[in-house]
Amino acid sequence: MNNRTITMKRTFNAPLALVWEAWTQAEHIAEWWSPKGVRTKVVTHEFKVGGQWKYIMPMPNGQEFIAEGTYTEIIEFKKIVSSANFRPMTEGVEIQSLFEPNGEKTDFTFHVIHPTEAYKIQQEKMGILNGWGSVFDRLDVLLKSFDQ
Repeated sequence: MNNRTITMKRTFNAPLALVWEAWTQAEHIAEWWSPKGVRTKVVTHEFKVGGQWKYIMPMPNGQEFIAEGTYTEIIEFKKIVSSANFRPMTEGVEIQSLFEPNGEKTDFTFHVIHPTEAYKIQQEKMGILNGWGSVFDRLDVLLKSFDQ
């Protein structure tokens, strides 16, 4: 699996409960789950195992970027696993979000597991690290705006 996985790590300067809330509540997801300058439209958000999620990100050129999947594992305040398609760029991946308390901060690990190593390499070349990095930057900004 390691040769098919892209992993990103962050430490958010916010307690675990806030990071979890930002990751699991539709009104917060709309604020950060997209590139800078784009507001996400949450179409479906059934945060439960077997639940569907679908987000639409309108791009400046008028195209729509669609992200959708199904939650396959949820361990409260620890782990969220989902199938995921990010059309038109990425399809058939699994995303794993892992949360770990670190005092008043939260250590966060994000895995994107691809069907093949070749597909993972293609995604790296397309800029997946920069794309998710900018999304997590937006999450960081949102967390700083919460009253703690």
